[in-house]
Order: sequence, then structure tokens, then C-alpha cells
Amino acid sequence: MNNRVKKIVLAGLLVALAIIIPVQFGFLKIVLGPFSATLCSHVPMFLSMLISPVVAIVVGIGSGIGFFITGLPPYIAARALMHAPVGFIGAKIVQKEKNFKKAMLITAPLHGILEALIVIPFGFNLYEMLVVVALGTIIHHAMDAVISFVLCKAMAKAQRKDLYSAFN
Repeated sequence: MNNRVKKIVLAGLLVALAIIIPVQFGFLKIVLGPFSATLCSHVPMFLSMLISPVVAIVVGIGSGIGFFITGLPPYIAARALMHAPVGFIGAKIVQKEKNFKKAMLITAPLHGILEALIVIPFGFNLYEMLVVVALGTIIHHAMDAVISFVLCKAMAKAQRKDLYSAFN
């Protein structure tokens, strides 16, 4: 299978996961005002960073679709759409520096800020935006980053590859 087809297939699988996680694993979700966290919902985005920036964007859009069809308020789906730019930037970091941990650290505050900004049109106050959404997102990002890193390391080890070639 050529590399382009493999990326398309992986993108499709990760989009499917990005949709299935919020739809079927609601028991892993907490909602506090404008903030929600579904454990593992960032994992497809983080895995996509190891494939390519374009795949990361596609998976981020799929994540937004997944949260939209859950029936949760639209600001939660809007927040999930922020996975596209976060994934793109993380993928660029991974592509350039081959450093997954650095990508997770750099994108965490960006992720929190973008999700806080996207709830502005929905009328939330400064405290809800900065503390509840931004800080909550950064904590959720960190939890899912650890899960993603462990998963990626296990996949790479099973394939006898390094972390950055596990998907290539």
C-alpha cells in the first residue's frame, strides 16, 4: 500500500474514533458549565500528529462532528473543532523536531486558549472562559497526552519501530 493511501486510511480510522469516543463513551464525560471533558477524546488528534498536518486537520474536524452529533450544546462541538488547529501545529512540531512530548507541551496552552476564545460568542463570562474552559482544557489535554504517549510507545514497540515511524 502506498504512503498516500495509508495516510487516507489512517485518517479515516482516526476520524471514526474521534466521532465514536464522544458518542459512545459518554460515561467518561464530565460537564461543568461551558467545559466538558471526555477522557480519551484528544487521543485521535494526538495520534494524527504523528502522521501529518493534513491528517491532523481532518481528524480535528471529525472530532467537532463527533461532539456535534452527541446532542451536547453547540459550544462544546465548537470547542472540539479547535482540535484541527491544535493538531496541525502539533503535527508541524512533530514533523520538524521529532519530539512528541514537546508538541504536547507547546500545544497545551494553545489548546486551552483556543477553546476559551471559541466560547466567547456563547456569552460566557471571563472566569468561565479562562479558568473553567482554558485551565480545564489544559488539564484534560495533559491527561490525554499521557494516554496517547503510552499508546504510541506500545504500538511502536509492538512493530519494533520508533515512535515517529510507527504510523509510516
